[in-house]
Amino acid sequence: MNKILKMSGIVSIGILLAACQDNTSADSPDQSNEAQTEESEATPSSVAIEGLAHHYHTGDEIELTAVPDTEASSNNWQWYMKAADASDWSPVAGLTSDTFSREATETGLQIKAELLDSDDETLVESNTVEVEIDDHGANDEVGRRIYSGFFYNTEVEDRPLSDWAGDWQSVYPYLESGALDEVFEAKADKSDSMNAEEYKEYYTEGYITDVDRMVIDEDSFTFYQEDGTEMTADYDYDGFEILTYEKGNRGVRFVFNKVDGSEDMPEYIQFSDHDISSQKAHHYHLYWGDDRAELLEEMDHWPTYYPSVLDEEGIVRDMLAH
Repeated sequence: MNKILKMSGIVSIGILLAACQDNTSADSPDQSNEAQTEESEATPSSVAIEGLAHHYHTGDEIELTAVPDTEASSNNWQWYMKAADASDWSPVAGLTSDTFSREATETGLQIKAELLDSDDETLVESNTVEVEIDDHGANDEVGRRIYSGFFYNTEVEDRPLSDWAGDWQSVYPYLESGALDEVFEAKADKSDSMNAEEYKEYYTEGYITDVDRMVIDEDSFTFYQEDGTEMTADYDYDGFEILTYEKGNRGVRFVFNKVDGSEDMPEYIQFSDHDISSQKAHHYHLYWGDDRAELLEEMDHWPTYYPSVLDEEGIVRDMLAH
């Protein structure tokens, strides 16, 4: 009887071991598939190029980062550039990480990146970004003269509202937060008459406004106030006015008058952006009110707007360039 029990126990153990071996064998393909899946998941399906500024000035540093949509097992990169007048892409030597850095020297330059495997084969390619360089007309003798406010009347031309079309943000909130303090300090370093605090007071009076955002579309302006109020009106071009300032330099106000829309919108809106002929604005100073002539005399209060796509860093960089 005892022998029978012993034999039964041995058989049971044998069957159990065999079953375990079968299960182990059955799990192996699954584990292999799981490993393959994990390896597959380590290859991103797309790569975005981040860090592109709205525009650069000649000599600025272009700093970009390639950002995969998922964490990649590889960190082997190849960057490419293509000039505006070129037909082929050129690999950038020496840049094998996910960061790109280069001096801004030409507008229209296109940049992209490829993530490579260990055999330098392409796993995924990024989107293409394009560098825009805009020195605001100050990259030649005539441009610098005009930007400084010294120009001939014959050089001034009418401008369409499309020069300022877009979605714009006030810089006043950045001043309030202290983000522009380094701009005022930089101005003070170049000045013999004003310190940083005095510059901040001057620009506080100039920038202050409750219109945090503005959208200009075709012939309309829409004001978005800090309390959530939104109002829209249509405007027609009403010519330009040349002004002479106390320091001897001059400026141009491009004037638009209301023809339809919200009663709360001003009768007149005037632009000043240092340009005197038609070209796309990258920032501007704005004056608005119901008396055209009186508004032309306003010199102390000039709310200033930059594209809404710009972040704090982009706005500060642009201001420091001037």
